[in-house]
Amino acid sequence: MKTPVFDALKKLMEEDSVFFHMPGHKGKNSLINWGEYIPKIDTTETYGMDNLLDPRGIIQESEELAAKLFGAKSTHYGVNGSTGSIYIALATITKPGNKILVQRNCHKAVYNAMILNRLNPIYMYPNYNEEYHVMTGIDPKEIDEILTDDKEIKVVVLTYPNYYGVCSDLEEIANVVHKHNRILMVDEAHGPHMTFSNRLPKSALECGADIVIHSTHKTLPSFTQTSMIHIGSDRVDLNKLKDRFQLYTTTSPSYLFTASNEIAVAYMDTEEAKKKLEWNIDKCEETIKRLNAIDRVFVFTGDESDKTIFAKDNTKILFRIEGMKGAKVKKQLYEKYNIRLEMTDYYYALALTSLMNEDEDYEKLISAVEDLAKSAPLEDIYPVSINMPEPKIVKPIYEAYHGEKKQRELKDSIGRISATSIIPYPPGVPLIVPGEEITRELYDQITFLMENGIEIVGLMGYNKDRLVVVE
Repeated sequence: MKTPVFDALKKLMEEDSVFFHMPGHKGKNSLINWGEYIPKIDTTETYGMDNLLDPRGIIQESEELAAKLFGAKSTHYGVNGSTGSIYIALATITKPGNKILVQRNCHKAVYNAMILNRLNPIYMYPNYNEEYHVMTGIDPKEIDEILTDDKEIKVVVLTYPNYYGVCSDLEEIANVVHKHNRILMVDEAHGPHMTFSNRLPKSALECGADIVIHSTHKTLPSFTQTSMIHIGSDRVDLNKLKDRFQLYTTTSPSYLFTASNEIAVAYMDTEEAKKKLEWNIDKCEETIKRLNAIDRVFVFTGDESDKTIFAKDNTKILFRIEGMKGAKVKKQLYEKYNIRLEMTDYYYALALTSLMNEDEDYEKLISAVEDLAKSAPLEDIYPVSINMPEPKIVKPIYEAYHGEKKQRELKDSIGRISATSIIPYPPGVPLIVPGEEITRELYDQITFLMENGIEIVGLMGYNKDRLVVVE
């Protein structure tokens, strides 16, 4: 048998690309020499090794140290990414049939968790900044109004920061949620680094969230698939959390991932890491200034007139080149300059940084963007709104998902009820989920994204021209 995956990974090593995408370790073997330990430490729950599903020894000790560092009442290491941790967290704070208030541009893992736990969502939509074509924040007043009108809502689920680094006023939102005696769950997958510098937005725990999910691998130097669940208040039942943890976590949890979680967190408790993080913040600020000085280049760092932007994490460098679509910028940066970005949309490209990036990485990015801006021909970029559609909910998400299904051509699915999620990826935010009506507007948006190089997950068929609908 051939080994196409391993062959591609070896080729990736030989390319020696500049990484402005996750994971946060940026391909550097700098915290420990993993080659000395793998595969010898790829073990199981043998003598002295404790058990991630019921930690009482070394893993419990490590999680307690992590909780102290992050300011949590308790911390629990995850080995199935923030996806698995979101499943656990939402199952802990709800019961089947509960109604929850959800930020519509949350990650698909939240929607999957709603299916698994048979939850009924009420959606709140982020502001769409029409001047800059960016999804921004949530107004705390809107949450207050919704919770005042609907006493059945048990939990509020927010994403903070969003993929672009935009942060809502989470402290005020926490006050609102707790005033109504509800629970606040925050998907802070993109923000574990924010705990370690007062120059970054406040962490969700510091803002008063009850339960917080971190993707350790996104912005800290940890392996892909490592995550953490932090408990911030007594509103969360720890016994139920332990039960749900065992329900959703593999019975063969990886010690490599558990150790990587621990090592990354322990590193952030060192002076070296704190200095590197401060250096990286400085370097991002310098890079943004230099990019903005290039003709045709613009970096989004916020908008003072947009009151839903309470703070912005500018270690996520969101930039565009006039006359170039985001997908083309990403493609050419890779093909011509060996720079790999995190993601693009119609307008923007995103360079996701971490404290493991080096000065040379930024210099290469600035030089490449400047060269592209000078040499790339101007295209006609048709101005379009990338605001999220507000679909009509016809059936509960879990009923549509588990019901009878049929594939239909995308063009023939208009007016039908979707039985699947259609997701531009990244960032992994669904345009439509099971139980919602497929409209002409949605059809136009899907085809527009596909025509402009945006990957769509959830479509079927060889040409991705089919959609699964409720029969």
